[in-house]
Parts: sequence; structure tokens; C-alpha cells
Amino acid sequence: MLAVLITGACVSPGYQDEPAIRFADSGKAAFFKIGKKVYDPNAENKQRWINISVKGFGDIPGRVEKMQLKEKSFINIRGRLDEDVWETKNGETRRALVVVAEDIEYAGGGKQKENDSGEQAAYGAFTAPAAPPPEEAPGEFTGYECFGGDSFFD
Repeated sequence: MLAVLITGACVSPGYQDEPAIRFADSGKAAFFKIGKKVYDPNAENKQRWINISVKGFGDIPGRVEKMQLKEKSFINIRGRLDEDVWETKNGETRRALVVVAEDIEYAGGGKQKENDSGEQAAYGAFTAPAAPPPEEAPGEFTGYECFGGDSFFD
């Protein structure tokens, strides 16, 4: 298996009015999709959204419930890449990549825009915090000084 770390992904809305997060086997499994904006030099505005299926077992469904995840929640996921295989009604075999979540947490470090009515902006309107203004470097910078005064390189 391949280890996967996804940061700052957004829980995708459910397809055709389905819930964004589905639970199965009496809460022993959770299924949802996440969207992530990625760089694509061939796309309009050099960015596009990819959607990735996620499933979680063990204590992940309970954690998803406790976190009260819903569509448009920004999360970080650590897990492993796997492949789902199924047959369609026509007898065709289909395959899709899926992330099996091993750990999940809220994504931090950014704020969502608010519209005029004070509500959060639409899906995908996440903006990273502005970078602080550059500070002037002190005139007497002497280089690296190690903690405690003694240096391995002295």
C-alpha cells in the first residue's frame, strides 16, 4: 500500500442530494468524498478540483461523528491508497482509487471568506492567510548561534 497525506481538503457535497457522509454496517464504516484544488497548467486559472473517495473503518466513523463533519468542512487525512473494484449492472468491471483513512483532523491555518450576510462563502472559497509584511533584517546579523552557547561546529 502507498501512504497518503492529504492536507486542506474539503468534504464534497453529496451527489444528487445524497448526504455528504454515509455510514454503513451500523456505524462501523464511513464513506465520503473530498475535493482538493490542485495546480494544473492546462486548466483555466491554472487550477482545477479533484475529487477523491475516502472510506474509514474502526474508530474513524466514530471520530467523524464526534467531529460533526459535514460538507464544506476542511480536513487533513492520513491513510493509505487502495483500489475499489466493483461490477456494474451491465456486468462491466470498474476500478477507482480510494483513500482508506487511518487518521483525520480539522485543517487549520486559514479562514473562510464571509459574504455580506455573514455566512461562509460557497464551496471551495478557502483562502490562505495573507503573508506577513517583510521585516527589515537587523544590521548586525552574526549568523547562527546554537542554543546553550556551545556549537558542535566550534
